[in-house]
Amino acid sequence: MPRGQKICPGCREKLKPISGPRCFKCSKPLRKQEQEYCRDCQKIQHSFEQGIGIFPYGAVLQESLYRFKYGKRQEYGIFYGELGAFYAGSLIRSWGVRKIVPIPLHRKRMEKRGFNQAEIIARALGDKLGLPVDTKALKRKKSTSPQKELDPAQRRRNMRDAFQASDSIKGETLLLVDDIYTTGSTMDMAALALKKAGAGKVFFLVIAIGGDV
Repeated sequence: MPRGQKICPGCREKLKPISGPRCFKCSKPLRKQEQEYCRDCQKIQHSFEQGIGIFPYGAVLQESLYRFKYGKRQEYGIFYGELGAFYAGSLIRSWGVRKIVPIPLHRKRMEKRGFNQAEIIARALGDKLGLPVDTKALKRKKSTSPQKELDPAQRRRNMRDAFQASDSIKGETLLLVDDIYTTGSTMDMAALALKKAGAGKVFFLVIAIGGDV
């Protein structure tokens, strides 16, 4: 890999941001131009206002994010945070975001992994956009099962009451940040906790987002 680069040029070339129609609420790529919302957002009343995913979740992103989280390639997170600012910076500013809140890991998982991937992405994003990152606004109080092993209904049950928010965010417009969005269960429960603590509006940014199924 060339000196000073966070990801090799070959891998960078394979990363294609989402183009075409998106869900107005969560930004999932849609199959038809005339669609306004994905199937999940048609059925679920989300706790967040709106969100943006940068890349479609496929084989390339799956491998890259796996290396980032489990291969301890933290430079990947910086790279993705900077790309988030490049592709979504104008949108984030239009939302009036004042603070960035990374989705927290439970203490046990944090001890095992050694870092929170969402925080690394959030800090790189915040550095580029000049926004503070608040790692104390949200705490994961429940150790949950890995979401990838569960169906949509199980995911929502798994994440219920998983988060606790600080009242320091009263009235704030916040941006939640994570690596992957599938059904939105994690974002919903995190946004709900923040709003219960008094947050005004909650938006989100993720690096990879699943398609409409």
